[in-house]
Amino acid sequence: MTSSTSNTTPLPAKQADWPGLWRMILAMLMSGTIGLFVVESGQDNTTVVFWRCLIGGSALLAYLSWRRQWQKLSRANSGWLLLGGLALVANWFCLFGAYHLSSISIAPLVYHTQPFFLLLIVAVSQRQAIAASQWMLLLLAFCGVALTTGLDLSSSGEQIWLGVGLAAIAAALYAVATLTTRQLTGVPPAQIAGLQMMLGVLILLPFPKTMLTELALPQLVPILMLGLMHTALMYNLMYSAFQRLPVSSIALLSFIYPLVAVLIDLWYYDLKLAPLQILGMVLILAAIGLHQRGQLLRR
Repeated sequence: MTSSTSNTTPLPAKQADWPGLWRMILAMLMSGTIGLFVVESGQDNTTVVFWRCLIGGSALLAYLSWRRQWQKLSRANSGWLLLGGLALVANWFCLFGAYHLSSISIAPLVYHTQPFFLLLIVAVSQRQAIAASQWMLLLLAFCGVALTTGLDLSSSGEQIWLGVGLAAIAAALYAVATLTTRQLTGVPPAQIAGLQMMLGVLILLPFPKTMLTELALPQLVPILMLGLMHTALMYNLMYSAFQRLPVSSIALLSFIYPLVAVLIDLWYYDLKLAPLQILGMVLILAAIGLHQRGQLLRR
């Protein structure tokens, strides 16, 4: 009876906040560098996603076998894992489509409404009240993202709004993937992520893609890094954090990702920031800092 309950109930906050906190922060820092490796690979989206799933998923399942942590999944856990995997892969397709239809400024901004979808899904499905202070901090962080991306809606066209819609759908799907992972507390994170990556491989298998043997070393290294570091290691950390942290913490810490992405642009691509973009980065950091201060005071 006890073990069955632990498979569906997240760990108590006092026991789990700090281990989940450092895992989530590290995962988001790594996530912010994904764009750099994708661009430097020079490959199309299908090729990048397929090899990321195959290399990362294989590494995760090999690690799981080496640690002998495989667990038999119950029917309920299998359902949650399948739903999360489908949501994750569909999220990638929608997000990549949004990049092509709108722009690299509009799509990320809309995609980072995912914390709002997290709170809304929890509020509706679990009938949990979300504190007004959490909504205010999320709004503050979202405004920071808007300023940091330098969003410009002066251009018009149906394609832009279709891209916005796809990005919003991607954000909702990512929220679903996050919440389904929280239902798999008793399952090792490497098993969850590894099986979901293999699902992505099966979905992408029929699509045309570039073989690794056709890639030169400068293109091959980013692909390998995306599979090993940004998938195998990052998803192991991130899913472990999802199982330990409350939804409000996951929502706020996810804003680290766009902040790091801008810093990468500054460092690697010599991006010049406007004063409003700098203000946006400050707002993101302020929202995260205030949230963590509130967690410490409650503890």
